[in-house]
Amino acid sequence: MSKTIVLALGGNAITKAKEKGTRDEQWSNIQSTCRHIVELVKQGHRVIITHGNGPQVGNLLLKNEIAKDVVPPMPLDVCVSNTQGSLGYAISQTLGKYLADAGMDIPVAAIITQVVVNPDDPAFANPTKFIGPFFTETEAREIMAAKGHIMKEDSGRGWRRVVPSPEPQEIVEAKTIKLLLDAGAIVVAAGGGGIPVVRTPQGLKGVEAVIDKDMAGQLLASQVGADAFFLLTEVERVCIHFGKPEQRELTHMTVAEARAYQAEGHFPPGSMGPKVEAAIRFACSALGRQAFIVALEKANLAFSGESGTLIENY
Repeated sequence: MSKTIVLALGGNAITKAKEKGTRDEQWSNIQSTCRHIVELVKQGHRVIITHGNGPQVGNLLLKNEIAKDVVPPMPLDVCVSNTQGSLGYAISQTLGKYLADAGMDIPVAAIITQVVVNPDDPAFANPTKFIGPFFTETEAREIMAAKGHIMKEDSGRGWRRVVPSPEPQEIVEAKTIKLLLDAGAIVVAAGGGGIPVVRTPQGLKGVEAVIDKDMAGQLLASQVGADAFFLLTEVERVCIHFGKPEQRELTHMTVAEARAYQAEGHFPPGSMGPKVEAAIRFACSALGRQAFIVALEKANLAFSGESGTLIENY
């Protein structure tokens, strides 16, 4: 049975750990990713792709810092839009080729996507999201004095800038994305969690923030009326008691069970926590909606129950 699926790729699916993020490295990773996406399309599903941009926007911010005396640095919302464009280009070009190779005449469209946040979100008063390069404490204090950025020490590795991570409220281009989807296109949208904007009397305005890409992905999936939301990871299934002798893989969780496991501390904030929370929110957004946490290379086996962890509400 054909379903509408939103696939949420991590930024590390495009630039892997210890890679520099060269054009060839990114294209190679995107090629591998798109091969797996084609397998879902072959099953007859309609697909929207969203992706992270952590490594890529980090590199862009580093370029900003190095070249600041030669080229004016761009604010964070513009950097997010830049990575949406470059990664959307790479994904749409690569996926289009593999679809054509498979004999499928399906257009792929990448959409620059804005996401509305609340200017009164508490996150703006408590920035927590680390971005960009590392600095010494002396360098960090000089940057704070010169630019007004908030810098914090990051896990003993040095000082980094922190920015707000507000809750996504609305996908501005949701109607356009749905129109393209209904016209038969595969859409790449809301990259990097979307470009954070606020509504003002003068119109939309970009803000210095980073939206969690899984939270933006579940909102996108809800607004376009998707049947399923796939959170793609490096592990095949969600585990409880992870890394302990009693570790257990989960093939299925109800929302109530997932909430109970959350309360017991099984899903840490820095790893599986945001994915499980995003899955719960999507599953609760309407009856019959299913969220899957699954490895990219096994995503085509999720609906059959052969791989992944299904989260649903009933």
